[in-house]
Amino acid sequence: MRSSEITNDFKKLGFQNFRTEGKPELIKGAYECALSYFRSFNEIKGERQNSIALLGQPGAGKTHLLTAIANNLIRKKRVGVQYFPYVEGFNDLKDDFDKLEEKMERMKRTEVLFIDDLFKPTGKDKKPRATDWQIEQTYAVINHRYLNHMPVLISSELPIDQLVEVDEALATRIYEMCKDYLVLIQGDKFQLNHRLEDMSNA
Repeated sequence: MRSSEITNDFKKLGFQNFRTEGKPELIKGAYECALSYFRSFNEIKGERQNSIALLGQPGAGKTHLLTAIANNLIRKKRVGVQYFPYVEGFNDLKDDFDKLEEKMERMKRTEVLFIDDLFKPTGKDKKPRATDWQIEQTYAVINHRYLNHMPVLISSELPIDQLVEVDEALATRIYEMCKDYLVLIQGDKFQLNHRLEDMSNA
């Protein structure tokens, strides 16, 4: 758990404290998908479709559910997980290139890699946060894991078609790895975003 780089707050996130009562079917579906992935992990971990992606609406619980998988893999199955928050992670690496090779190598080699908020959009036009350098580094990691059948957990606000627009080779590898466990959460943000639920009653 110490080497996973999962924060103390995130260590508290599990399936038991993810709320589905009164939530839309999409949220319940994401929960069932995440739980099913965890339960099937030992059987699928060496296969091509051995990964999971939760995509779409911010605040819908994507990170919570993937962190629940990560925490349970570490605690119950003794599986090594490396957590990489996309925005903060690349900001740190940009400021310290000495870390880059070591970090990228760890992301390639860890048993399970968890990339949170891949290409997180920014600004009014919701443009994906994806420089050529970030795409190059991410592709190198994902391609290594794709070729070696090594699982990834991915959250992103972008659906697959928008990921393809960022980089087709990268996005199609992610899709092939995750297509058995892929949920797209789109709809009314006041129903799907947990942080806005009080506003829907205002």
